[in-house]
Amino acid sequence: MRHNKAGRRLGRTTSHRIAMFRNMVTSFLKHEKVTTTDAKAKELRPIAEKMITLGKRGDLHARRQAAAYIRDAKTVAKLFTEIAPRFADRPGGYTRIIKLGTRPGDAAEISMIQLVDEPLTKKETKKPARKAPVKAAAPVAEPKKEETAPVAEAPAEAQAEVAESVEKGEAAAE
Repeated sequence: MRHNKAGRRLGRTTSHRIAMFRNMVTSFLKHEKVTTTDAKAKELRPIAEKMITLGKRGDLHARRQAAAYIRDAKTVAKLFTEIAPRFADRPGGYTRIIKLGTRPGDAAEISMIQLVDEPLTKKETKKPARKAPVKAAAPVAEPKKEETAPVAEAPAEAQAEVAESVEKGEAAAE
């Protein structure tokens, strides 16, 4: 029985599993996202977040601890200079796991783990009060077209009368 033995074995020996996660963390921090199985993504998340926390600390000891786990010196430099400053105000939760579906070959559940890019926003603590639903008002009767047509013709007739009076006035002025 596996009582009090946390973590997934993933069908690998301990040394293979540790080496795999070192490679995965290096690739994840280098490319800022990795597509893998759900189980591996869930196991990768806490390791990657610990590395980002080391990057946020930023001292020499933290840099050496990160370099002991991450396999590429350029990736360690990127962690401390680019990635960690982005998350300086965020207290945790630097990664997101998005489920992509199943792999065609063996129907394994596939996920993408990526860094969270949007800034941290405070959530609203209480919900706004619900308003009572507004009852629909009685339908308003629209005017008939016969009623609107004479109104539209009246200005045209008035314009014609004004035009005639102006022409008569001009003829009288000459």
